Parts: sequence; structure tokens; C-alpha cells
Amino acid sequence: MIRLTLDTDIGTDVDDCLALALILTSPEFHLEGVTCVYGDVLLRSRMVRKLLNLRGRTATPVFAGASQPLLELLPVYWAGHEGIGLLNESDHTLAPEADHAVDYLVRIVMSNPGQIHLAAIGPLTNVALALKREPRMAQALAGLTIMGGACRGYESLHINYVEHNIRCDPEAAHIVFSSGAPISLIPLDATLQTRIRPSDVERIRSAGTPFHVAVADQVALYPPFRARGFTHLHDPLAVATILAPDLVTWRALHVDVETGGRLTAGMTLMREPSDGVPANARVALSVDAARFEEWLLTRIAATVQP
Repeated sequence: MIRLTLDTDIGTDVDDCLALALILTSPEFHLEGVTCVYGDVLLRSRMVRKLLNLRGRTATPVFAGASQPLLELLPVYWAGHEGIGLLNESDHTLAPEADHAVDYLVRIVMSNPGQIHLAAIGPLTNVALALKREPRMAQALAGLTIMGGACRGYESLHINYVEHNIRCDPEAAHIVFSSGAPISLIPLDATLQTRIRPSDVERIRSAGTPFHVAVADQVALYPPFRARGFTHLHDPLAVATILAPDLVTWRALHVDVETGGRLTAGMTLMREPSDGVPANARVALSVDAARFEEWLLTRIAATVQP
């Protein structure tokens, strides 16, 4: 059993919803709690709480965290359909726990050294604040899986210089990658190879439960999905690698985060490790996309759930 805590910016992209769905349909995970980060964290907390309740996980705690980047140098980016098709008027009473997400992260990791795996699939503000609060947390984590960044090798020059999660708080990302935590990084180089399509959404919907219908509706309503007929599976791939690391090809690299620059603030710079510059992450640079997509759908859309 993998004891997992999820740190998420659910709502801006539907991939967070799918990552949570994967966790809730995977019996190997015990979801200890969910922390929300960036922007309207109370709204994000309500979305998580609603999905957990639909899945029957009413005892899983949800915590609101940092709403602004560490230095507040950039405005909060906000787009998407946050809560539309999921939350209704009666859900305004859904509330997170009284504790702050950062307090919870420090407490759950430090009271269970070597046992808690943290999946960070949003901007890294909560994680950075927790590591600054308690630097020993880096060594106490069983693992830290991050969806973020881009390597931009020769075959992937079409990828933007800067990935969203890192761009939203470059200073937080710098703290995390400098912490010594056991990091597994899943960047755009791998995640942009994956897709969910309308037929896949209907496969999820066909499971027939309110939870599955809600997840399917969230994908179907996501504006880029409606415009293109697909969307990428960034965050679900990150979560999947915790259970099935052989879905991707890993490489041990040293990752730096650019915190300045007119075009490159938030850029992840990756290089081969050396004696003076050791590896600080294992990085997924490619994925068996077809195998992963079927693996994911088999779990989320199963009619008999754990």
C-alpha cells in the first residue's frame, strides 16, 4: 500500500481531476489527504471535496494552501471552467479542514518518516513553504513526484520554453529542486505524447456511477478538449508513474530552475550530472503512450471498483 498525499491546483486544467480519479480507482493507493494550491484555493478545495464525496471518501481530509506565489511577482493565471458542471448551489457549504495545507504537509510527513509519497501536480508553492518550514521533510519523504517543466531536447523544440506549473512560481520550484528530496519529474516532453479522446470520455461515463459521470463531464466541458477533440494527460501520467514506473523512460539529471529572464523565468534547465553537479531528479523523457492510455482508462472506467 502506497500512502499518498496529493497537492493540486485542480480546476485550471482537467488533468488534475483525472489524476485524482486515477488515485481513487487504484487500490494500491491509500490517499492520506489532499492539499490545494494557487489562486482560489477554497474553490479548488470544494471541487476536491465534491469528487471525494461522490466516490464515498468522506473521511479523506482536504486542506487549502497558498493562494499566491512566494514572491508575488506574477499575477495568478486563471483560465478554464473551474467547478462548472461539478459544483452546484448546495456545494457552497463544502469547506476544507481548518489547518493550513503547509502545516498538514509538514505534520503528515514528519510523523511518518519514509512512508509518505507526495504527488505535486500544481505550482510548487505549498511544497516549498513546507520544506522551508521543516527542511528535514526532504529526507523524510518516501518520494516526491512532480508534474512540471520541460527538457526540450532536439525532438521536442515545439514545446514552450516554460511549463505552466513551474512558471507560476519559479522561486518555489527552485527551493524544491534544491532541497535534496527524492524527486521524480514528469515534464512536458513525456506528457504531451498522451491524449484522452471523446471515445475515452464515453468509456468513463459508461461506468454509470455519479462519480464517473462527474469525471466524464469535467473532461467533456474542458474548453481545450471541446475545441480540439482531445486533451493531454499531464497529471495522470505523473501519478501513474508511482504505480508503474516502467511506463516511461527515466534519466537521472541535474535540474536547475531559472528565476529571472524576460523569456525564461520558470524554465527548467537539465543537464547530465557530474561530480560537482549531482543528479537531483530522475526525469521521464518518453512514454509508451498507447500502453499508458489503455492502462489509465482500464482503471478509471472499470465498472467494478475497489
